[in-house]
Amino acid sequence: MAQWQRTHTCGQLRSSDAGKTVTLCGWVHAYRDHGGLVFVDLRDRYGLTQVVFDPSAGAAMHALARELRTEWVVSVTGTVTLRPEGTRNPKLATGDIEVRAQSLEILNRADTPPFEISSDEAVHEEVRLRYRYLDLRRPALQQVLILRHRLNKIVHRYFDESGFIEVETPMLGRSTPEGARDYLVPSRLHRGCWYALPQSPQLYKQILMVAGFDRYYQIARCLRDEDLRADRQPEFTQLDIEMSFVEMQDVMQVIEGFLVRVFGELLGYNISLPLPRLSYNEVMRKYGTDKPDLRFGMEIVDITDLVSNTEFRVFRQAVEQGGIIRGICVRQSADRYSRKRLEELEEFAKRYGAKGLAWLKVEVDKFSSPIEKFIPAGVQQSLRERFQAQPGDMLLFVADSEKIVCDSLAALRNHLAAELGLIRPGQFALAWVIDFPLLVWDEEENRWVANHHPFTSPVDEDLPYLETKPGTVRAKAYDLVVNGYELGGGSIRIHRPEVQQRVFRMIGLDDEQARKRFGFLLDALRFGAPPHGGIALGMDRLVMLLAGLSSIRDGIAFPKTQRAQDLMTGAPAPVDIKQLKELGLA
Repeated sequence: MAQWQRTHTCGQLRSSDAGKTVTLCGWVHAYRDHGGLVFVDLRDRYGLTQVVFDPSAGAAMHALARELRTEWVVSVTGTVTLRPEGTRNPKLATGDIEVRAQSLEILNRADTPPFEISSDEAVHEEVRLRYRYLDLRRPALQQVLILRHRLNKIVHRYFDESGFIEVETPMLGRSTPEGARDYLVPSRLHRGCWYALPQSPQLYKQILMVAGFDRYYQIARCLRDEDLRADRQPEFTQLDIEMSFVEMQDVMQVIEGFLVRVFGELLGYNISLPLPRLSYNEVMRKYGTDKPDLRFGMEIVDITDLVSNTEFRVFRQAVEQGGIIRGICVRQSADRYSRKRLEELEEFAKRYGAKGLAWLKVEVDKFSSPIEKFIPAGVQQSLRERFQAQPGDMLLFVADSEKIVCDSLAALRNHLAAELGLIRPGQFALAWVIDFPLLVWDEEENRWVANHHPFTSPVDEDLPYLETKPGTVRAKAYDLVVNGYELGGGSIRIHRPEVQQRVFRMIGLDDEQARKRFGFLLDALRFGAPPHGGIALGMDRLVMLLAGLSSIRDGIAFPKTQRAQDLMTGAPAPVDIKQLKELGLA
């Protein structure tokens, strides 16, 4: 590696280098003036090296060293020496040596930073994002971006070895409103017309399959103008993959091999294959969500049949209104939850639509709860058996519509797992979720909509029911779930134009509308499209999981806030009136 102004990096020198004359460049990480000797920890992205300025090496240099402050950029030339016995630092890779300075050059002074680069103390995220160039100097964040770099290298190596071809797809395309909101770009040359920035390369990669590129991949930049949260960004990166002449298992097998490589090389973590295949109905019933966290138990149990006829009015009314009653068993936690803490759990459940939260604490021969008196002894025994409840356990119930019961218990389950410390650090649980419904009913729009996207193929044996029983038709779709996050989603695509048109009609697009929006795809399918399918993995989310982060923003060099703002550059911002006139927008 060429060093240019420096002979070594600040993380490179070892005891074997003792006696060498070296030149280091970097930032002053820490500074200690002992009256005589001045000690400076010099930092670059490779590590730290202790530099010692001795008055005997030159009064002018020593005086200059005493002016140094943190984050000044300096160049130091000196001799590598072993640290005296008792002063070696085993926590540093360079901890056995120090550099005795012979010359010092100040390359640039620095204002006092708004937060300490050398400190691990939490800094408000808005401050970090405003001064992102300083935040990125912090070693912890640099390590995350280095991990991301290594991940990208594995992507290119693995998919090249597997016969895939990397193809770049356009950033300026046609708006095809079906999904999230597009970012639109006005055309200067074609007044009144607009490009859309890609939400994904979906249509382009299907076109590539028609073109005969049977194995495509791309680390693709995608943009969606949607409301944000901790694991979303308006611009994001996905690993995009498409394959011809494949079924679901073929795509899954390729991705499983990739994951084994990633987790093994980056974390030394062994993934057992094949990953579990869980049906959509199964995970919704057991976990209340299609992206369950499988690192702990606490499965959801349906008790509608047991308690619908009890004297407890809340349960009875829920069933009379077409709802259900389900619950979770929180093992050996009854004594940890006072009435006050149970009220806090109820308030948490209400955020997800629940009207309340019923509870029973399990004792040796009875239940303890205000609702216990409404539940007959025989039903109490059945509840014990269905939950396999033991003394000291706590049962929590929600009675409402199926959606509210699923949403609130899924959130409560994750909340309790974090609160009770049920998840071991560095633990991963990966699974595939399959057998999704192809279409779901949208109450607001009063129509069927695509559950994934409208190019997803129906399961062959369900296709005859597309028009007559659309809610029962399953999709050839598969989601990859890791630790409660959807890491990726994919499907086998529709490759026959007549089937694609049937699906378009079911989501409210007549033939004319479908041709206006997707004519180029329908035309391509008519010219010998092969059976094909693929998947997209969220690279930002994968980095977040690998690095043990709580937000994808910490795995992205220059992220946006939850209001889609770049605090460092001030984007979005007004533009000059001249620019608007050129676009015909003034």
